Amino acid sequence: MLKTKRIQQIQEYVFEHESVSLDDLVSVFEVSKNTIRRDVQKLVDEGHIKKVYGGVAVNHVKLESFNERQTRNQFQKRLIAKTAAQYVEDGDVIFIDSGTTTLEMIEFLKDKSITIVTNSLDVIVKALPFDALKVISTGGYLERETQSFSSFNHTNPVKNYNFDKVFMASTGISISNGVTNSSPVESEIKETVIKRSTKVFLLADHTKFDKYAMITYCQLHEVDYLITDKVGVSYQHYAKENEITLILAEE
Repeated sequence: MLKTKRIQQIQEYVFEHESVSLDDLVSVFEVSKNTIRRDVQKLVDEGHIKKVYGGVAVNHVKLESFNERQTRNQFQKRLIAKTAAQYVEDGDVIFIDSGTTTLEMIEFLKDKSITIVTNSLDVIVKALPFDALKVISTGGYLERETQSFSSFNHTNPVKNYNFDKVFMASTGISISNGVTNSSPVESEIKETVIKRSTKVFLLADHTKFDKYAMITYCQLHEVDYLITDKVGVSYQHYAKENEITLILAEE
């Protein structure tokens, strides 16, 4: 087996089992312990997994504040948002998810005559000066960490909407665990808008891949368009096999 393929399979195996011993990896992949150590170290260096006593485990993505996330990879996020905005047409009813990349779309949508439904306080505030943008808030409980609204009772505020397009954010993306989010209270809204849309766009910079957070709100194959700045070969193959349109944002 080629080294690169083995490393990819080791990563997927760890993601599936969450934590494994080095002896398990030696047995499953039928290579020496030294080889496993080298392969594991590469995945550790790339931030995909972490070492634990006697083995390795998934490097879970923690819930960070909106301000912490907003300062990271700003240039790439803006490029991705600009690319995504090109798919929005006058008259569209769209959902813009809470996220630092999706927020950047407003600057590129400000002259379009559209309706935006959002759970993001920041999207609402940023869209306020632009008269062409009709904005509908999902309302509910304000999550201060993510600066987004979630339902505070058992009713889902978006279950009756029909969206032309939805633009989703994520904390982490993996082939085995799908599109994930760190906030359980946001997940019901995310799950619903995916089901209520004609086209699903996922906006994610390269740092989100091969990571996953607490809640899977949709499987990767449910996405119609994946917009990013850089993506690995395994995701290129997955996109092709599952008829996902893969779009690389460029200047």
